[in-house]
Amino acid sequence: MKISPHDLASHCTRHRAARGLSRRALAALPMLVAVLWSSGCTTLQPPTGPGQTSVPVLSGWFDGEEVFYITTDVSHADVAEAKGANFAPRLAWALPEGRTAPGRSSVDKVYAVTNFKQPSVFASAPYPMGSTSRDTAYSPLWQMVKVTWTAGATPQVLKSEDDVLAAVERGAAALEVTRVVLNCPIVHRGAKGALPGVSITHPPR
Repeated sequence: MKISPHDLASHCTRHRAARGLSRRALAALPMLVAVLWSSGCTTLQPPTGPGQTSVPVLSGWFDGEEVFYITTDVSHADVAEAKGANFAPRLAWALPEGRTAPGRSSVDKVYAVTNFKQPSVFASAPYPMGSTSRDTAYSPLWQMVKVTWTAGATPQVLKSEDDVLAAVERGAAALEVTRVVLNCPIVHRGAKGALPGVSITHPPR
């Protein structure tokens, strides 16, 4: 294909003109953005501060004290559905391989009573709440341990891990360690404080 000198000159002229137009368009872009912003043609709004949301909290027990927590994710599909949480099977990877109970790992124990209505019992809790917590045993990941009152035993509200173990020791209850892992951060400890910005308007009962 042959290109004449006239065609080449015309192409170069058009290219220089287009390049000049592009440069002028780029130079005008900041002014265009400013006009659109001031005229209200955009839906973008500058941030005005931290957002707020409402989430359901549940009450539990730790060392005889009522604590409040949220459940966001569960490693077992049926349990996740029952608790209205995300199904997150990879949470089970937090369990130590070859063990049925938490050892030196990223999970702690939460006790769920199966045949008597009461809140769950946590083995640890942050204190003080927030970034200055000194309780290194606390983790928001919990391995579920089922507690079942034995036939003939008189159920009572268990408010601490010591209560659970005492009931098991005297034969009044039995434990079943599961491989269900829940993400349940404790967000409020009543008079002992809460995470910054967390308040409970209607405590669960």
